Amino acid sequence: MDTSGIIAQLERHLSLEEKEKLSFTSALIAARLKQGDFAEVAGKITSSFIYVNSGCLMSYFTDADGSDHVIQFAVSGWWTGDLHSFTSAEPSIYSTRALTDSEVFYLPKDDMETLLEKFPRLERYFRILFQNSIVSHQHRLIQNLSVTADQRYENFSKRYPTLEQYVPLKYIASYLGITPEFLSKIRRKRSGN
Repeated sequence: MDTSGIIAQLERHLSLEEKEKLSFTSALIAARLKQGDFAEVAGKITSSFIYVNSGCLMSYFTDADGSDHVIQFAVSGWWTGDLHSFTSAEPSIYSTRALTDSEVFYLPKDDMETLLEKFPRLERYFRILFQNSIVSHQHRLIQNLSVTADQRYENFSKRYPTLEQYVPLKYIASYLGITPEFLSKIRRKRSGN
């Protein structure tokens, strides 16, 4: 599987020497996921961080009633996985599965730790990545508390302009914290029907 996309992603934040690129890419485990395949499963320890090379993955929490609550969509160029499980070695509360046929790279925790010790620039990259993730989740939390469902949908459409083409509306509604019926109503109103 082609690693040029993941290297380009890293180099958006830092410049790497060839030995760093080679060490990093040799630690990656490439996998092809079919639509519906799981990249990680709730109840198991997340042992690898997941990079989406192509396709779309969805991370979600299933409550005691069996309802799924979408936490994140990860599209090409994004990292995903249960960070708490990954860092604490506790079972994950999330499942992550492919919404489309996807290509991913798994970065096993032990290999990641070795890379971070050996190449401090990579530690800087992941610090930036985790900081951006925290900021993004904080913005999403504030948005869910302070803006209307219509505004949340508009912001979602700007952030993920092509997702509605292949993601079932029930998952988008879950991500927005509304019912699928209310999302349909918002979409009809926006289209003028």
